[in-house]
Amino acid sequence: MEKITRILVINPISISTKIALYDDEHCIFERSIFHPSIELANFNRVIDQLHYRKKAVLEELDQQGINISKLRAVCGRGGLLKPITGGTYQVNNEMLQDLRMGYNGEHISNLGGILSFEIANGLNIPAFIVDPVVVDELDEIARVTGVPEIRRKSIFHALNHKAVAREIATALGKAYSETNLIVAHLGGGITVGAHRHGQVIDVNNGLDGDGPFSPERAGTVPAGDLIEMCYSGQYSRDNMLKKIAGTGGLQAYFQKADLTDINAHLQAGNKHDQLICEAMAYQVAKQIGAMSVVLQGQVDAIAITGDLAYSKPFVRLISSKIDWISDVFIYPGQNEMQSLALGTLRVLRNQEEVKQYPQNRKEEALWHENMT
Repeated sequence: MEKITRILVINPISISTKIALYDDEHCIFERSIFHPSIELANFNRVIDQLHYRKKAVLEELDQQGINISKLRAVCGRGGLLKPITGGTYQVNNEMLQDLRMGYNGEHISNLGGILSFEIANGLNIPAFIVDPVVVDELDEIARVTGVPEIRRKSIFHALNHKAVAREIATALGKAYSETNLIVAHLGGGITVGAHRHGQVIDVNNGLDGDGPFSPERAGTVPAGDLIEMCYSGQYSRDNMLKKIAGTGGLQAYFQKADLTDINAHLQAGNKHDQLICEAMAYQVAKQIGAMSVVLQGQVDAIAITGDLAYSKPFVRLISSKIDWISDVFIYPGQNEMQSLALGTLRVLRNQEEVKQYPQNRKEEALWHENMT
């Protein structure tokens, strides 16, 4: 009988830490460990929460009677690291250093790789991350803007993009590296990427940059008007940053960004609310159309994924505008835990080569040259 590969997956988010236990591809246990705000308030920085969250994870596993000595590997959600190509990376000292210092910004996801290493190191097993948001495979032409001082960056929902793309490729009877796909992740932020032969060669910056507006982000807005707002004296720098990411999009129109409300807005009969939601779908469809141009019309399939993909009326608004490009596949949700586990399994089964962080120094130096 073939030995089972047991993997612990850790995904820290703002007020909880999600954990899951996988035996091969099968999830046998999943839990969200809630962290009260009053306790988190004791920590000044994200990294200061490390030992608090580690203790909570180990106590939860112990209470559930899970013997961690049977683990084969631990995988954590990747954080804001140096830009790297997609894949599964073993956590090493340089990665830990960049996560601790917040190389590309301070974010709760930075704790994912550190937590996985802290637990794995005590068991003498490997720790990994998979497809963090800083995956950067952009074609050079996709980086260029009309302002030489500004270059486009690749920050997107890489984990879900890549997982869904691999699933579609399998459904098509092909390898991911043999397909041309468009993936639209619809969540609090929206990212639409062109996947060419296993590389995301163009994608909108889902953090604070461009693309469709979303439940929480403003997306691309007229630059001149935005500059006028910045210098109007009515808004601080923080106010403007929040308008772009946090209080923009549906949040700005409806004063909340509950993704489950999208159907109500579309069906309530309020023409203004309907218009706003239809405009968001319109912009998503337009971005998908733009990515079909990037792929020169050679599109094997289009995927719509993320939590907004649970809304059938909203998905229909998009797919009715783009189904002439290619077949449209719907994958609701994010499936982050499973994606992390599967990325780890591919490496442990030698189906994919594990990557080392950072990538070779020549590539890293070239990236810095491109960005400056």
